[in-house]
Amino acid sequence: MYAIIVGAGQVGRYLGRELLGMGNEVLLIERDHKICEELGAELGSVSLCGDGCEVALLGKAGIARADIFIAVTDEDDDNLAACQIAKQKYGVPQVIAKVNNPKNEHIFAKLGIDHTVDRVSLVLEHIKLQITAFPLIRLLNLKERGLDVVLVRVAEGSPALGKPLRDLSLPSGSVVSLIIRQGQECRVPEPGTILEVGDQLLCLISSGSEEEVAQAIGGVSARQ
Repeated sequence: MYAIIVGAGQVGRYLGRELLGMGNEVLLIERDHKICEELGAELGSVSLCGDGCEVALLGKAGIARADIFIAVTDEDDDNLAACQIAKQKYGVPQVIAKVNNPKNEHIFAKLGIDHTVDRVSLVLEHIKLQITAFPLIRLLNLKERGLDVVLVRVAEGSPALGKPLRDLSLPSGSVVSLIIRQGQECRVPEPGTILEVGDQLLCLISSGSEEEVAQAIGGVSARQ
């Protein structure tokens, strides 16, 4: 696989190392000459110094044969422009952009960049995972399927407490795939599994139904 990464900051450099370690061909595009020199010393000839938004430079990078194009600079405008060129002009099969400001995510979607990573939301969800007061944490968004993978906690006073799984009022299409119970091994729950305080349920749900799921299992709003 040939991967082009625009932006060789912490994210881009780490991703480049990982892909190279897996045996892939990688090219990192970076404006900063000093960073390009550092990349050369660390990883060899895997960088191209210049603006990843310039068509001529992308042509020099061999974008026409790229299998995946990833833009992870700290500027949303640059990530959007680079990804639009990759997708619309060159038809790269997989195009992914880092979104630095969550408010801009809808702009990426509107302009045809469907695969984005919102770093702020990722950090927030990770923090929420450590705080038991939050009833629902979104672990993964499968945009192309319209699905989310979430972790929901059963707390004191929850309407799900003491009920079998089959009796939960979950939105249509929701699947509880795993139950995590303190002191026990993770297991696939059965319809008759009785829920206890502290249980954590790994669920596959329709995007947009987080509030209903949080209410049905946790008994409180997902936005708590």
